[in-house]
Amino acid sequence: MPPFVLPLALTLAYLIGSVPFAVVVSRAMALPDPRSFGSGNPGATNVMRTGSRKAAALTLLGDAGKGALVVVLGRLAGLDADALALCGVAAFVGHVFSVFLGFKGGKGVATAAGVLLALDPRLGAAVCTVWLAAFMATRISAAGAISAGLATPALAWLLLGPGVSWAAVTAISAVMLGRHQSNIRQWLSPPRQRPEK
Repeated sequence: MPPFVLPLALTLAYLIGSVPFAVVVSRAMALPDPRSFGSGNPGATNVMRTGSRKAAALTLLGDAGKGALVVVLGRLAGLDADALALCGVAAFVGHVFSVFLGFKGGKGVATAAGVLLALDPRLGAAVCTVWLAAFMATRISAAGAISAGLATPALAWLLLGPGVSWAAVTAISAVMLGRHQSNIRQWLSPPRQRPEK
């Protein structure tokens, strides 16, 4: 592989990942900018707060699709497994730190899912199953994301083995957990005592 191919692929992956589908879909459907209400997060969960399930579904498909697209395009270009994993990281970073949003972005859950499903369907399915189980138990999207993020490194080790691909997937997981740090702090903090009547 020529030395310029991987840097070019990583750059393109980052740019594709940077496309903010939550903002694009909201503007196309004349909905409020998702950064202006709720959690302020440009993602499907916050778009759902507008009451438009269609907009939320399109955002979810777009964010997951761009993660998968990067890996598929890399595979068609002949990149090896490790390079594909690095391109997946670049797409994920693009979503979280989008150049089109002033290097701000979403939490990356859907984009990470798209990357993992395209990299290894077994891994993607296993991680999505963890997310679904946690979400069904709590009815909280962030709980599903955090559970999936915590499980991903171990699942990737079992299915991919040690190496660059595992390190790349673990990096995605770590950043995603970092994006949920406010949720984690809230759940770990002791409950406030009710004032005595």
